[in-house]
Amino acid sequence: MTNPTTPTIDDTLSVEAADIVERPSIWKRLGQNWSVRIGGVALALLVAIALAAPLLGTVDPTLFDPSSRDLLPGATGEIMTMEGEMVAHEFLMGSDSFGRDIYSRVIYGTQVSLIVGIACAVVSTFLGVLAGLGSGYLRWLDGPLMRVMDGIMAIPGILIAIALVALWKASLITVIVAIAIPEIPRVTRLVRSLVLTIREEPYVEAALSLGTPGWKIMFGHILPNTVAPLIVQATYICASAILLEAILSFLGVGLPTDIPTWGNIMAEGRVQFQQYPHNVFFPGIFLAVTVLAVNILGDGLRDTLDPKMAKRV
Repeated sequence: MTNPTTPTIDDTLSVEAADIVERPSIWKRLGQNWSVRIGGVALALLVAIALAAPLLGTVDPTLFDPSSRDLLPGATGEIMTMEGEMVAHEFLMGSDSFGRDIYSRVIYGTQVSLIVGIACAVVSTFLGVLAGLGSGYLRWLDGPLMRVMDGIMAIPGILIAIALVALWKASLITVIVAIAIPEIPRVTRLVRSLVLTIREEPYVEAALSLGTPGWKIMFGHILPNTVAPLIVQATYICASAILLEAILSFLGVGLPTDIPTWGNIMAEGRVQFQQYPHNVFFPGIFLAVTVLAVNILGDGLRDTLDPKMAKRV
């Protein structure tokens, strides 16, 4: 006779099956995380602003108009259209000392900053993954490759970026490469640490015993297990790249001044900051909100995707 208080094997299996069914999916857990919600919505709004820049009442951000110099936010002046006609225009964020519309320059600067941030994250993550997989799986490559990465990390990233931009012609591609290179060692060390742990797992040893090629083990068994930490790391790289691009442009060693970037706008407005603080205030607000949104999104992804941080595994 079975004791009613003693769980049977069938009861245990049913409880485990119910727990598996009730466990929320990764997308549901992401949707329940407030950091992911706030950061994702803010970042999506910035992306929408960047894509719809020509439709948001902007004008040519490089257009000079001496008659509309140093206007305060909300002032109305005249500006020349692409067809050469003078029309009335409301300067929502004022104008700079060259008569350029700050609002248009800030909106178009969103495009540049997001392109730099996303491109740097993709480039540094891709190269860091290749270097990390090779260093962690191929023992003979570990020593020389990591010494190179240690050498890169010994130099401050901003100095590397300034040196590369000074050596090459200042352009969008040059800035992306200059910012991405200092981030590669961080991704490499992250991937290497994960590979060193994963390659000792039983399923990897079983694949080796079956004669599975090394490249298939790296890209088919090990790489998928590094995706979640890499996504989180990529968000931090994106935020750091956006901030570093603004610093380089502010120092005058980034993108050319004719390209509307938040760093260029603040660099040109710092001369008359006491009289016209809006030239620095508005691009600074956009820069701070963008970096904060990406960082909040990264924190939410870390809390959701990292098993050590998740409440339920």
